[in-house]
Amino acid sequence: MGVGRNRGASKIEGGEVVAFPLAARVGDVERCARELDRIHGSAAVAYWKIECRQLAVELSALGVPDAEIRRQVLAFQAEVQIAMAERYRTHATERSRSDSRT
Repeated sequence: MGVGRNRGASKIEGGEVVAFPLAARVGDVERCARELDRIHGSAAVAYWKIECRQLAVELSALGVPDAEIRRQVLAFQAEVQIAMAERYRTHATERSRSDSRT
């Protein structure tokens, strides 16, 4: 049996670049959630603006339309918020368990 092309694979026409969805970048989501958990106030706001702008610049450089960039950045922001809520929930659960043992 010869090596062939997977006929079920999708084909990108005309050299179109497809960026990996920002919200699916688990490492970036977790990194931002960790950092935002660590810093607060104006430092957190500045960090968050820089991160989101960098992601937007990256997508823009790939030729992604502005509307899609906005959608991607908003989805990324939502995933970071979810990751932060999960971090808080996990910490609260651990604290509650340790408090009940004392």
